[in-house]
Amino acid sequence: MINERLTKLRGKMSKEGIRWCMIPTCDYHGSEYLADYYKVRDFFSGFTGSAGTLVVSQNDAYLFTDGRYFIQAADQLKGSSIQLMKMGEPGVPKVTELIINSINKGEKLGFDGRVVDSETGLNFEKELEAKECSVIYDFDPTEGIWEDRPGLVYNKPFILDVKVAGESVKSKIERIRLKMDEKKTDVHIVTALDDIAWILNMRGNDVENNPVFFAFLVITDNKVVLYANIDDRDILSYLAQNDIEIEKYEEFFEKGMQSVNICTKKGILLDKTGANYKIIKAIGSNIAVIDEMNPSTYMKAIKNECEIENIKIANIKDGAAVVRFDRWLKEAIANNENLTELSVSKKLASFREENESYIEPSFDTIAAFGYHGAIVHYEPTAETDIQIGRNSFLLIDSGGQYAEGTTDVTRTYGIGEVATKLKHDYTLVLKANLKLLNFKFMKGCRGNHLDIVARDFFWSEGRDYKHGTGHGIGALLNVHEGPNNIRWNIPEGKQPGVIYEPGMVTSDEPGVYIENEYGIRTETDMLCVELETNEYGTFYGFEPLTYVPIDKKPIEIEYLSDEEIRWLNNYHMTVREKLAPMLRGKDLEYLMDVTEPLKR
Repeated sequence: MINERLTKLRGKMSKEGIRWCMIPTCDYHGSEYLADYYKVRDFFSGFTGSAGTLVVSQNDAYLFTDGRYFIQAADQLKGSSIQLMKMGEPGVPKVTELIINSINKGEKLGFDGRVVDSETGLNFEKELEAKECSVIYDFDPTEGIWEDRPGLVYNKPFILDVKVAGESVKSKIERIRLKMDEKKTDVHIVTALDDIAWILNMRGNDVENNPVFFAFLVITDNKVVLYANIDDRDILSYLAQNDIEIEKYEEFFEKGMQSVNICTKKGILLDKTGANYKIIKAIGSNIAVIDEMNPSTYMKAIKNECEIENIKIANIKDGAAVVRFDRWLKEAIANNENLTELSVSKKLASFREENESYIEPSFDTIAAFGYHGAIVHYEPTAETDIQIGRNSFLLIDSGGQYAEGTTDVTRTYGIGEVATKLKHDYTLVLKANLKLLNFKFMKGCRGNHLDIVARDFFWSEGRDYKHGTGHGIGALLNVHEGPNNIRWNIPEGKQPGVIYEPGMVTSDEPGVYIENEYGIRTETDMLCVELETNEYGTFYGFEPLTYVPIDKKPIEIEYLSDEEIRWLNNYHMTVREKLAPMLRGKDLEYLMDVTEPLKR
């Protein structure tokens, strides 16, 4: 089927004089998680991971993806003519390098400019012009091929109470306008869906697991225009009260961009890494474009006191649900019940759904037993589902969207008796997780500095894991949120992560992945807080936000220092304190048991 689709695509390319075609994983807003309408790369490649770029020429096809998906992509590409390109591995070119070095004089590169970011599009434009080649950016590869393509769905958004948001819409817009003045611009185009939702104190459900709605937002020095398909009276009244005009979503690229070109006198503030290439091409050549991160991206990363308090409440509710699941899982295993990855995933979801403020998962649950755990972002399906056996690990990475906030937690359970090698790796991951969670650092540190703290244990053994140690987390928003992240490997040409500030919420999730054997990951969400200021400066640290016990059975206690045992025991006392009021009967007894101090 995939090869047949590629043949049709090549025929379409040939008719339009296109030699190379690039299909990224993206929508019109630079989103990570996509509505089904935008899963074009999935359609043409069969690969379903959340990150990757398909490159198709008249003779060859390549799928580029990162280390999280090497195993999954290799499996899903079987039987197709697509070659897997393992990004970051020795000898593997970048997407741009492959195309630039392979394209011949006079040939054309085609892509849909609405799903390619401005930065990438402009780079191709420059490089290809030097080779006397050209870019066709209005090429829709699906047209005439994907006949049953799902349509876009525009659901009714909802208003977030200021008691949850912690700041009014007018205050946020005023702060953004001050940043626009600093940059000497009078127009700001916002394309990121989570930024728009945050600015407007609104949420939606147009994208599964992400409480956002499809929209573009234009902020000028004297007005705000929202391009979204909203016809609800209450929402329209709310927007009017906040001096926000409304236009149809589909009118943004034509009517919206014409209006932008007319009203700007100073220049446009635009994040080229997120705004798509069609937008940058629609801006007049005589208009100054200031390429900066959206002010709202940084603002929303630093949670206010109201958001922090609500995020803690969400994590308490989530932790109680996970503890109840933990007890059920241990009892089911002890009773030799027939469990599969899908059945435990559904059971965990049922515990979360019992809470009145639960909305939906924050991402598709990863429930991976044994060798499936080595597939970093594995998601069980009816075709891949396997039984929970014995003498290995069950890795469960899951989270929820609650009325109060967003959660993300990973725990790995030892099922049966696990071998010494597995215990060592489990303890290695635990040591890394605890060290970062308890690390004290000076103001001014960035995520790339902090990443080394966790990775030190792995590097000392000549090992590594092929993903970042941490990602930012939204406040009832996307579970992956920038600009804060914890990763040492900064892509070439990119700036290192932002300086950490109190109020930033980030995950802490080192892991071990042994292909065809097992996977281990321990993830705890944490809040950056100020610890002290003295004659040497200001020192920050982290406060745990995830309140879920860590399985002590697989720990190789001889491998832990006294300080690490103290860290683990302190964490478990925090979990006990937070969750005890939420649990009753056997669930409470279970909590008290699994949070008992670890002793040599």
